[in-house]
Amino acid sequence: MFTLRRWWDRYRLPTVLTGLSLGVALFLRQSEGAVLYETYQLLVRPFQPNVERQAVLENAQVLELQQRLTELESQNQQLRSLLGYIGETKKPGITAPVVGRSADHWWQHVLLGRGSQDGIRKGYIVMAPGGVVGRVTSITPNTSRVLLLSDPSSRAGVMVSRSRFMGYIRGQSSNQAVMEFFDKVPDVRQGDVITTSSLSQLFPAGLPIGRVKSVNLSKSPAPEAMIELTAPVSFLEWAIVYPHRQSQPGKATN
Repeated sequence: MFTLRRWWDRYRLPTVLTGLSLGVALFLRQSEGAVLYETYQLLVRPFQPNVERQAVLENAQVLELQQRLTELESQNQQLRSLLGYIGETKKPGITAPVVGRSADHWWQHVLLGRGSQDGIRKGYIVMAPGGVVGRVTSITPNTSRVLLLSDPSSRAGVMVSRSRFMGYIRGQSSNQAVMEFFDKVPDVRQGDVITTSSLSQLFPAGLPIGRVKSVNLSKSPAPEAMIELTAPVSFLEWAIVYPHRQSQPGKATN
């Protein structure tokens, strides 16, 4: 008993600190680091002016307007038949805050603080200043889970707005995505605007996605381009959800 007491008096502080460390580590693992992230944001926010973030958002809005203008100009050049063109009826979007995001799946999905009670349905489109963010994959009465374009499992039919060459993009767990072309020799170059294509069944056509950062025409089995997403996926706080009626199976490829 005396030996145990002497050992405790000598190692009490290291033992307590070790136990606390293990407990904190277990708690952070169970909460997927969300508490640590929120605490960090709370501590550093007073010391970091919002100038840089505001500049990024403003730049994203400018890029979105430029992409929409490029898309409209390209559509006009194609002289589409008015009788053959059917556009979706524009409806007011539903503004929703981002209320959940896993530190381990930062680029895969987010949780919005609006759900079926607010009129959101599965398959609705989610956008932010800059362009498309993703789409709603599941809902509860008060929340919506959004699969981001940056998720490696995410796919979307897209096209080069200038030349109309089509393909699809897949996420890269970053603010970039890879576009794989259907044609062997596509007309694409750095800086080209990328939008959703008319073949996509998950997204309406003509929505801004990003810009071409680099091109690899020798890539096998199909040419590829690295696309920089223009929506600020890395630090989303709010998003806008829009209705979208998905195409019938068999009428689209992506």
